[in-house]
Amino acid sequence: MNEVNESILPPAGDGTEGTRHCGLVAIVGKPNVGKSTLLNALVGQKISITSRKAQTTRHRITGMRTLGATQFVFVDTPGFQTLHANALNKSLNKTVQGAVGDVDLILFVVEAGSFTPADERVLKLLGKGIPTVLLANKLDNVHRRGDIAPWLQTMQGKHAFAEFVPMSAKNAKDVERLFGICEKYLPEQDWFYAEDELTDRSEKFLAGELVREKLFRLTGDELPYTSTVLIDKFEEEPPQKKGQKRLLRIAATIVVERDGHKAMVIGDKGERIKRIGTETRQELEKLMDAKVFIELWVKVRSGWADDEARVRSFGYE
Repeated sequence: MNEVNESILPPAGDGTEGTRHCGLVAIVGKPNVGKSTLLNALVGQKISITSRKAQTTRHRITGMRTLGATQFVFVDTPGFQTLHANALNKSLNKTVQGAVGDVDLILFVVEAGSFTPADERVLKLLGKGIPTVLLANKLDNVHRRGDIAPWLQTMQGKHAFAEFVPMSAKNAKDVERLFGICEKYLPEQDWFYAEDELTDRSEKFLAGELVREKLFRLTGDELPYTSTVLIDKFEEEPPQKKGQKRLLRIAATIVVERDGHKAMVIGDKGERIKRIGTETRQELEKLMDAKVFIELWVKVRSGWADDEARVRSFGYE
């Protein structure tokens, strides 16, 4: 899993030509402001799933990028939840609060030109002692760029931001510029990870996340956000012959709240769950450079998101 977007890299270096710097950068914001898209762009490979459905990211996901003598350790967090006070959301909010307490820099992500009550609630979580950059994302969606300057002026009164960065996470030049901004805040110290590492999450974890991404994308707003995915089996078989790829055998269970949701996931004659499996397999094979067999099942577990013990048993903190 070592693909990177070469187009945004500075001149190659082995990290020995200068003093090493390394630090933690938390990416925080309300749901659906583009945090996971930003993390994937910064790392140079997909490690965090994306969809239009709020609350797609549910775990603290760390992504690393080593450029020259500097190692950036980015922490993507769930969007802070205020709509529901169930056990799942309490777990997600605890993850957000834990992530922002011990970092060198915070990227507070909002949609350019917008600042909602939900953004305000996230901003109140941020301490005063950690440098915070206001990252105005999705600048490509702003039709009148002249509106951004007065909006930025109003944002200056919201918090003592260290810097203001209007950008689009989908623009390679903007991402490259962001590295230079973040680097100024990282302390002089040795790297935390090997130079070629991209994430602290396992392939098993990423497999479950990709199933969940396809599930949300193919069901749209019909399926409640509380649906989740459990990996029941993740087995690796080495290549049998020279030149062959390793084989991954994966079995996963999609957990939903009601029988009607189960029927929705399965689809007419099983077409939807088949498509979820096919799209997951295709992406896993590309991402992990392996041959993948995947089996999917659907189970109903009513009220699991309100049950603290079950929330923990499903892998949430």
